[in-house]
Amino acid sequence: MPSDARIGVEVINTLSLSASTPEHNEILLHPAEVAGTTHTLPDYCVLVANARFENQRVRITTQDVTCIKATSNESEVFSGEISAAAYAEDGSYGLPCGDNGCTLKPGQGFLLRLSEDVAIEAQENVSAKINQERRQADGTGVANPIPADSPSPETAIEALGDPDAE
Repeated sequence: MPSDARIGVEVINTLSLSASTPEHNEILLHPAEVAGTTHTLPDYCVLVANARFENQRVRITTQDVTCIKATSNESEVFSGEISAAAYAEDGSYGLPCGDNGCTLKPGQGFLLRLSEDVAIEAQENVSAKINQERRQADGTGVANPIPADSPSPETAIEALGDPDAE
């Protein structure tokens, strides 16, 4: 996505900031439909951000984004760094609040404006690799590999030379 792109997001959990609790780090955001959006992220994305209450505004800045693109059998994981900040509808930096602080709730969308180009790169999906190996176990495509032959408990005791073994 290009620099200056605007994406709609919302908090995943309620966020309350005030003079007594002026900041929260590592809050989670996800895509939302917001007027003024120029670019969209896939539905299954999470952005990690920091929020600070300052001068009657909540200033939110992002740092990381992770998205999952699911197809019929597989899913792909994409992640990267993202430098963006929240802007009010009037284009000013930060979201307006009152003197006593601010509470953002899920469902209250806002815009993030990218400060630089963002490239979200595909990551190795270890789970998909493991699942593929499981499906190909013994060359028959079964979902779970057949357990290896193991001795019965009685045979194991005999093998240890237990004099009480039958």
